[in-house]
Amino acid sequence: MQSLSLANVTIRLSLAERIVSAALTISFCWILLFLNGIMLFTLRNKCMFRETSRYILLYNLLLGDTLQLVVSQLMYCLNSFRVIFTYPVCSVLVLFGNLFSRISTLVLVAMSLERYVAVCHPLRHASIMTKGNTVRAMLGMWIVCFIILLIQDLLILRFPFEQLESLQMTQPCRYSSMFLLPFSEIFHNTYSVLVFFVAGLANISSYVGIVIAARSAATDKVSVRKAKGTLLLHLVQLSLSLLSVIYSNILTILSPLLNWVAFNQIRIFLFVCFFLLPRSLSSLVYGLRDQNLRIELLYLFCCCAKGPVKAVVS
Repeated sequence: MQSLSLANVTIRLSLAERIVSAALTISFCWILLFLNGIMLFTLRNKCMFRETSRYILLYNLLLGDTLQLVVSQLMYCLNSFRVIFTYPVCSVLVLFGNLFSRISTLVLVAMSLERYVAVCHPLRHASIMTKGNTVRAMLGMWIVCFIILLIQDLLILRFPFEQLESLQMTQPCRYSSMFLLPFSEIFHNTYSVLVFFVAGLANISSYVGIVIAARSAATDKVSVRKAKGTLLLHLVQLSLSLLSVIYSNILTILSPLLNWVAFNQIRIFLFVCFFLLPRSLSSLVYGLRDQNLRIELLYLFCCCAKGPVKAVVS
């Protein structure tokens, strides 16, 4: 009887831990979604932002981050409460999560190159970074990511599902759950490493180029300083996003080594660092550091706060 009571207490504690962890991450996620939503609305609400290449890139980055944030938070909550899906439903979540993560990484590459051109080749910036070129580049990136998505889907479909008794999964849906064949995992890891290698190389090369250009007397020192700070923050985002690829592997290693309380606390910490934090840096970097965008955001917040008063004055 005593052992049964202890088991019931353990189950209640476990459930309480899951509810608290889900509530904490959901609260943080809602704050980030609100900030990203305000940023997206601002970028689409003003003609200057819609016509400028830098802000077109930022819009696509925020869009990818926001969608990835929703998918990651949904999967985290479902895993916390041990919700079991079928393979088709899990594959949709995993594939779209990968799609939004990769598009954000590719847009970071484009934004790093745009900052390099703006600082190192300011006279050619207007002719290279036109609205048309930027839109075509964005369409190309989305198309490439969709093609990779289709390839991953075809690799999943190669698994002999007809030999299974049921399509119901035996474990919660995770990114690693859909590596049903060894080649699927090899393709995913190879593509991830290649994307992050190219992104890191482009970011570091742009930073080095800007540092070299800073020695020129004709270079705008303020622009150089801001560009260097932006590229460093991009590098932090890439590093955290790269770690998110091995998030499931880290949890698999730690699971047998820790008790439930310690494991859950580490899981929350890693989820915030690897998934939520990288998706918040874009809003903080540009919402606080970009003067034009900061003015529009402050104006928007003031209008929301005053509301009817503003209408009467005007």
